[in-house]
Amino acid sequence: MNFDFKKVNLYLIGMMGAGKSTLGKLLAQELGYRFLDTDAVIEAAAGQPVTEIFATAGEAAFRELETQVLGQAAAYQQMAIATGGGIVLQRQNWSYLRHGIVIWLDVPLEQLRDRLQGDRTRPILQGVDLGQKLQTLLEQRQPLYAQADVRIVVRADESPQQLAIRVLEEIQKSLKPEVRPPSASEFTIEYPQN
Repeated sequence: MNFDFKKVNLYLIGMMGAGKSTLGKLLAQELGYRFLDTDAVIEAAAGQPVTEIFATAGEAAFRELETQVLGQAAAYQQMAIATGGGIVLQRQNWSYLRHGIVIWLDVPLEQLRDRLQGDRTRPILQGVDLGQKLQTLLEQRQPLYAQADVRIVVRADESPQQLAIRVLEEIQKSLKPEVRPPSASEFTIEYPQN
């Protein structure tokens, strides 16, 4: 596919388990972009997994690191960036997200629960009723996710490759036509009669 997004970054937002990393890699490959996962960068920089950062430093410290990573990523172009599910909670992050096209992967709650059942790597889900916690998080974040440029409702029967194609098509539809100056032939000039 040959899309021209003016080399802007693509920011994937949505709940944990939405498939942002998988989709981000596919979009990067399709567009010749670089891929970045904010959680992976934080883990590499901190030298510990997100679960340990949450346990030792707390969620506020993690969110601060997340904002730093996002701010640095926003300085680059041609990147597909998978963000953490809570990145939308910090107002400052939206100033960075607006440097590109924000894509919300909206996955139905049942599907999220199926995907995350038994997942021990997500600190925010530890020791809670999974369905209730996801419902609470979704209710809290949904108005923020809805500020995205493109909303993609993920279907259960859709492969990641099919989803990537649909995302690219939806981005293309959402782009406004470029404003171009009119050419000289488009002007009609009437001279005043004497």
